[in-house]
Amino acid sequence: MELRINNLTKEFGGFTAVDHLNLTMENGVYGLLGVNGAGKTTFMKMLCTLLTPTEGEIRCDGREIKEMGGEYRKILGYLPQDFGFYPEFSVQDYLLYIAALKGLRPVVAKRRARELIEKTGLAKVAKKKMKALSGGMKRRAGIAQAMLNNPKILVLDEPTAGLDPNERIRFRNLISELAEERLVLLSTHIVSDVEYIANQILLMKGGRIVLEGEAEELIDSMEEGVWSVFARKNEVSAFMKKYKVSNLKTEHDGVELRIIAGKRPARDAVLVDANLEDVFLYYFGEKAGEENAAV
Repeated sequence: MELRINNLTKEFGGFTAVDHLNLTMENGVYGLLGVNGAGKTTFMKMLCTLLTPTEGEIRCDGREIKEMGGEYRKILGYLPQDFGFYPEFSVQDYLLYIAALKGLRPVVAKRRARELIEKTGLAKVAKKKMKALSGGMKRRAGIAQAMLNNPKILVLDEPTAGLDPNERIRFRNLISELAEERLVLLSTHIVSDVEYIANQILLMKGGRIVLEGEAEELIDSMEEGVWSVFARKNEVSAFMKKYKVSNLKTEHDGVELRIIAGKRPARDAVLVDANLEDVFLYYFGEKAGEENAAV
């Protein structure tokens, strides 16, 4: 399976949400990282034929998806950030309803719903109404509906938004299991969601992919180092105004700062290994500024 995106552009009035994007994706997990407003959702909606590009094209195994029509949508699974459901439906009825909309035969729909209820850990709540589910269980139902047609392309927009840490870990593990022999595109601004499961990570900014590669490649692309600095509390604001601070930890006698800088930010600063969160801040972050520099 190959998706080839050529010169893809989407404009809304005078605003360009996706700007001449070029990208090729094959089977595997792709993590799409970017701040809110980077163009991630607009890009994914075009991949799912929910928006028509202003310019450019998307080709699936060499064929334009617009020309493929329903044939393309049959191999596509999509979980939007806010997916709709009838609150009075049970989980089982909801999945059977979505299966009918997707054109699955009743026998196949019942089998797939039963399989996915087990696979996504929904067996104990299968007869519960959707409105009674926790946020994590609703997201599980969301991924189950996206998988009903056994898609070759799975598009997930902010799938772990609002979940607690335990649910996010379970969800990431589930995505890893489902990613065999298909193309999965996972959009998020939560770095840890993609750090361990994505084969390729795409950094999106201003409607463009500014960098792509494996986590280690992205870390190696940083031209500045990551430093650990221990400072007194009254020194912290000065560091935050001058540098990008990816983390700070308050101790009883001071504050430990994690600083991204081209040179040693303090005499006792220690160079440490960078991680993907440092990469995110390096490309997308800003210094705190005067008004936000206080601890």
